[in-house]
Amino acid sequence: MSFKVHQTGQAPRPLRKAFLGAAAAVVIGGSLGAAVLMPPGAVQAQTATAPQVRTQAPVVTIPGTVPSFADVIDRVKGAVVSVRVRVAETGDAETTGMPGMQPGDPLERFFRRFGDEDGMQGQRRARPRTSMAQGSGFIISADGYVVTNNHVVKNAEEVILGLDDGRSVSAKVVGTDEKTDLALLKINEAGDYPVTEWAEGTPRIGDWVLAVGNPFGLGGTVTAGIVSARGRDIGAGPYDDFLQIDAPVNRGNSGGPTFDLHGRVVGVNTAIYSPSGGSVGIGFAIPANVARDVIVALKDHGKVERGYIGVQIQAITPEIADSLQLKSNKGALVADTQPDTPAAKAGVKSGDVIVAVNGERIDTARDLSRKIAALGPQKNVELTYLRNGREATATVTLGALPEQSANARGGRDRDRDRFGSDDADRSGPRLGLRLAPGSGGVRVMAVEPDSPAAAQGLREGDVILEVAGKPVSRPADVADAVRTARQGDRKTVLMRVKSGEGTRFVAMPTNRAS
Repeated sequence: MSFKVHQTGQAPRPLRKAFLGAAAAVVIGGSLGAAVLMPPGAVQAQTATAPQVRTQAPVVTIPGTVPSFADVIDRVKGAVVSVRVRVAETGDAETTGMPGMQPGDPLERFFRRFGDEDGMQGQRRARPRTSMAQGSGFIISADGYVVTNNHVVKNAEEVILGLDDGRSVSAKVVGTDEKTDLALLKINEAGDYPVTEWAEGTPRIGDWVLAVGNPFGLGGTVTAGIVSARGRDIGAGPYDDFLQIDAPVNRGNSGGPTFDLHGRVVGVNTAIYSPSGGSVGIGFAIPANVARDVIVALKDHGKVERGYIGVQIQAITPEIADSLQLKSNKGALVADTQPDTPAAKAGVKSGDVIVAVNGERIDTARDLSRKIAALGPQKNVELTYLRNGREATATVTLGALPEQSANARGGRDRDRDRFGSDDADRSGPRLGLRLAPGSGGVRVMAVEPDSPAAAQGLREGDVILEVAGKPVSRPADVADAVRTARQGDRKTVLMRVKSGEGTRFVAMPTNRAS
């Protein structure tokens, strides 16, 4: 059985293989349409005054009895809405049959499937298609601002909200943020709407929570559970920081709120982990402290601007820490510094380990991404980093995070045959690599299965830029550097490798036979 992660607002589609183990897969999806999984993340913006709920009394319990959540739900359910979205899209050319053929003709299916391109047997034309998606949302201001997921309203041509009192009202999209999968809507009809309140802080593991939403289009539905974990990284993006809850959520719950027992929103329901798309008690919600700042930015500017320093970073594994002779694996390793970026201008280089921002320690690469993004552009920050075992600082003026370009994985395929086999050499029996001189480094021509190189993720077309901190240009340079590390009783040697996905460091074992 292969488990999947589904977004809880629209129809699933594959995103990534091997999410949690070899048999797992990540799938985006939700209730009834198409979706995109978020890259969540905290963005610092101006603090808005949180709208007040009608009352804030906690759930009342009698000793020795099971608690009831009815009073809390009575207070908050009016602010939870269902979201129905119409998305118009032009599909592939579609065979419509011979001229004059009536819909339902027995031959129509034949021509739809086998009609030719020149129209002699059938006519092919692009036919606009309309798809419907459903999700959930919640009102955050009395004048009708509504929070939901980006993947619920992406490419929406029409948005209709179902209110708790039975009315349907239209809404417009004010702004969306794909990286956190959040969206802000505004109800077109003026009114004094019931509102929710954001929770301050983060709930504890084990706290009760209530999820309210529109699963499978059924309308207002309430489920209860606890916070199972915090800070979950599910591979959605660079700012993953999910709450994990076991209150059942299903397709159609996307964008709906998770409440604490005071009726305050602690999270925005977004995804589930499931073998079939139904709830198995593992749901993920964007924390309120992340969502609140993003929503303020969307309301004020229609978009979110994030800080940017211009480095590619990666986590520090124990093997990399050993190769760099670090005392711990905390911090963010700079794999590459982009030219003419804030980090480059401040002197940050590949191989540096960033350990603090403005004096606040960095535990992981993800921590660095969130902190820099949250500060926003045009801020001066002090980076503390380690270089060759010594601590140094640099003042960096943050830029604005540019739009992410499409992954250039195809470039590797185009360049694959640039170097002929006459130039190829082997780096030695221990790595399992077949190498050739390349542009700016040594190109990987082949990787032997079950070799140390394969285990470290090296692939055909990768380019080795440095080994043990020294640039390499010939296969012999790689072999010599590995041999030197082995003679020095080093368990691993650090390679800086460039691929279609970017630049990273790889800790290559030196004491294994391939």
